[in-house]
Amino acid sequence: MTESWKQQWAVVAWVMVGGLAAAAVWRHFASDYEFEKPYYLWGLAVVPAVFGLFAWLAGRNPNRVRLSGLGALPRNTGVNFSLRHLPASLKTFGAGMLVLVLAKPHSKDSFENITREGIDIAMALDLSASMLAMDFKPNRLESARETALEFVQARPNDRFAVVLYEGESYTRVPLTTDHRVVLDAIAIMNTGFMEQGTAIGMGLATAVNRLKNSDGKSKVIILLTDGKNNRGSINPVDASKMALAYDMRVYTIGVGTRGKAKTPVAMTPDGSYIYDWVDVDIDEDLLKTIASTTGGKYFRATSQEALKSIYREIDELEKTKFNISRYNKLTEEFYPFALAALTAIFGAFVLNHLLIRSTP
Repeated sequence: MTESWKQQWAVVAWVMVGGLAAAAVWRHFASDYEFEKPYYLWGLAVVPAVFGLFAWLAGRNPNRVRLSGLGALPRNTGVNFSLRHLPASLKTFGAGMLVLVLAKPHSKDSFENITREGIDIAMALDLSASMLAMDFKPNRLESARETALEFVQARPNDRFAVVLYEGESYTRVPLTTDHRVVLDAIAIMNTGFMEQGTAIGMGLATAVNRLKNSDGKSKVIILLTDGKNNRGSINPVDASKMALAYDMRVYTIGVGTRGKAKTPVAMTPDGSYIYDWVDVDIDEDLLKTIASTTGGKYFRATSQEALKSIYREIDELEKTKFNISRYNKLTEEFYPFALAALTAIFGAFVLNHLLIRSTP
């Protein structure tokens, strides 16, 4: 290959370097910016091709005069000689930056304004001694505890209250958004801290009292029991009418297998329970009446899996509402590319006219 051909292809190679540099810049910012006119980006492929073609054709100038005596002169290996093709690369890079400017890059800041319409939920949980029956593994109480914990954890946008009852009832946790307090209360709940018995009406009335002053758009009570109402001064049906008056839905859950279950029947002097096989007797008619009166639903849980399924169904029935408004802010980002283009073109001018000197 003759020296002139080497010079031609050297210029073309440097032009391609400039084009690749421009493409690399675009690739780097492609994920950060959006382009309003992306079709201009095809110029990143066209510009190097056009500049390379002109550089190659310029090297084939038929009017060039060859001097046979110059071959004996010493080869120029100084800084000027080393930089002789850099302007071509800078011009190509600058043109590529101008292509990016024409494509109108911009960044987009997005943010959301989320309004949650959470649900206020009171959980009224039966802690009578029969909840230690072993028809669930290890017993009904542990199964009720586990499923209640999972239910609360699955609903981070709702407020909860916890009401516990046996022969009487009390508020363990008032209505709160602090789920840690709710979870801790459910985790340590146990039988034997109140008068024995099952005061369903008292438990429901206490739950109603916890929600009646709530400003929530939706109020729900989950009432769980494994027996019949046999204690308390409030009739469960009257309590359900109270819930209806305050626009509360009550979901009732009867916990216990069908038939007999190994259940505590007495207590020894040391505080341990004596178990025997006892008929499972849940007042399903009462629980259905409470649910239907308030527009809720009655469920029967005969196993731990069935209890989990019930809580999942309640979770689906009572969905938290979200109002989401999305906003986008566009910011023009062509300034760095315009500055890079001007810098590259100015650099090429300085190199050509001030630093690189060629023999006339």
